[in-house]
Amino acid sequence: MYSGSSDGESHEAAAQRKIPPVSSMLWVRNLRRYIGSGAGLGSEALMGPLKQRGSCLIYLKKSNRKAPKLVQYQVSIRRHKPEEGSISHRVQKLAKYRFLKKQSDLLLNADDLDAMWVCLRENCVIDDATGAEKMNYEDFCHIASVCTEQIGPKCRRFFSPSNFMKFEKDESGRIAILPFYLYVMRTVSLTQARIDMSELDEDSDGFLQPHEMEAYIRGLIPNLAQLRDMPAAFVQMYCRIAAHKFSFFCDPHRRGKACIKKVLLSNCLQELMELHQESEEEVTDTEQAENWFSLTSAQRICDMFLALDKDMNGTLSKQELKEYADGTLTEIFIERVFDEHVRRCKIGAGSNREMDFDSFLDFVLALENKDTPEGLTYLFRCLDLNGRGFLTTADIHSLFRDVHQKWIEGGNYELCIEDVRDEIWDMVKPADPLRITLADLLACKQGGTVASMLIDVRGFWAHDNRENLLQEEEEPEEES
Repeated sequence: MYSGSSDGESHEAAAQRKIPPVSSMLWVRNLRRYIGSGAGLGSEALMGPLKQRGSCLIYLKKSNRKAPKLVQYQVSIRRHKPEEGSISHRVQKLAKYRFLKKQSDLLLNADDLDAMWVCLRENCVIDDATGAEKMNYEDFCHIASVCTEQIGPKCRRFFSPSNFMKFEKDESGRIAILPFYLYVMRTVSLTQARIDMSELDEDSDGFLQPHEMEAYIRGLIPNLAQLRDMPAAFVQMYCRIAAHKFSFFCDPHRRGKACIKKVLLSNCLQELMELHQESEEEVTDTEQAENWFSLTSAQRICDMFLALDKDMNGTLSKQELKEYADGTLTEIFIERVFDEHVRRCKIGAGSNREMDFDSFLDFVLALENKDTPEGLTYLFRCLDLNGRGFLTTADIHSLFRDVHQKWIEGGNYELCIEDVRDEIWDMVKPADPLRITLADLLACKQGGTVASMLIDVRGFWAHDNRENLLQEEEEPEEES
C-alpha cells in the first residue's frame, strides 16, 4: 500500500513497482459513469455544462463562428426576461427608475454650471502675454473648495488631479479655464443624454430601437432653438428622418437597434446639438443645408423624394431614381443599388423592386457621406459587381463605361478609359496590385473621390477640374 521499503527491501525495487493508472480503477470508472448520467446531482452541478456552453457561445461569437442550435437554445434560457406586467418586470422597472433618478440628481444643473463659471473667473489669473484666464494647481484646488461650498459635493469629481492633467499647460504649469469649463459642460450633457436614452430603453439592453430613438429626438425638439418653430404636422416625419441617420452610422450591421454608447460618441449627436444656437442668423444657409438635422435639410429630403415619386405610390422605381441629382448617376450604379440595398416586394401578380422612404434615406446618406466608413461600405457593395469583396480592372472598366458615355454626351473631350483606370490605381495604391478592397479605399483617404468617379459623371468632372475649382475657392479669400 505504501511506496516506502520495509524488511530490507531496497529503494530500487520499490521504484520498479508499477502503480496501475487511475482510469483503470473500478471505483473511478463507476464514479465517472455516475456523474455522466446526472443522477443525484444538484442544480449547481447541472448548471455547469450550461455555463460551459455559454462560454462556448461567447468564444464562437468572438471568432465569428456559428453556434449549434442546442447551445443557442440553452443559453437563451438564462437570458429569459420577465413577462410584461409581472412582479419581476415591475420591480425591474422601479429599480431602473430609482437608479436613473439618483444619477440625475448627481448632475449639475444650469444654475450650478453658471455658479462654477463665476467661481472659475473670480479665482483665476490673467496671462500677461495672451490675456487668457488661467489657473495653476493651487488655484484649481482652491476653486474646488469654493465650488463645493456653493454648489455642493456633486461638483467635486470634476476637480480631481487626473482631470487637471488632461489639459494642456503652459511653461508655468497653468491651464486655461475655458477648456476645463467646456469639458465639464460636455460631460454633464453626455451624462444627461445617457440617462434620457436609458429611460427610453424599454428592454434595458443598452440599445435603442428606431422608435425609441425617435422618441428621444422628439423630446429634444422643444430645447433646440432652431427647431422650436417646427410645424406640428411635420414633427413625426422629422423625427423619422433624424433618427435614421443614427441608425445608418450607429447600426452598420442593420440589427434594428443602435448601441447607446456608440450614439453618445458619434458625430451625429454633436451635429444634432449644434441646433442649440439661439439665433438662426448665426448660421448660414449653407451650414443649415449641410446639417442633416436642420429643419431646412429635413424639408429638402422630403421635397426631393416627392419630386422623384412621379406616380405618387410612396416608393421609387429604378426609372424614377435615375432622375436623382439631375440624372448624373450611372445606370449600372442604380441597378446595383436596387440589387444590394432594396428589398423585393410583391406588386400585383408580378415581383418587382421599389425603394421605400427608409431605403431612400440610406441612399442619400451614403452619397452625402462618401468619405465615411459607413457611406463607403454602402457604395462598395454596389461597386463590387460580382460580390467577391474586391474590384478588378475589369470591374473598373465596366463601371466607368457609363460615366464615359455620359461624359461624351455632355460635349466634353474624349477620354481613355485605361488612363482613368490607371489613375484610380495610383490614387488607391492597393496592397494587392491586382485588386482593390474596401480596406484599400478606406486606407487611401480618397475612397469617396474614387467612388464618385465611378458612379457620377458630375463627380468625375469635379475630380477632373479639381485644380480650377481649388483656385476659384482661393480667389474670394484673397479679395476679402
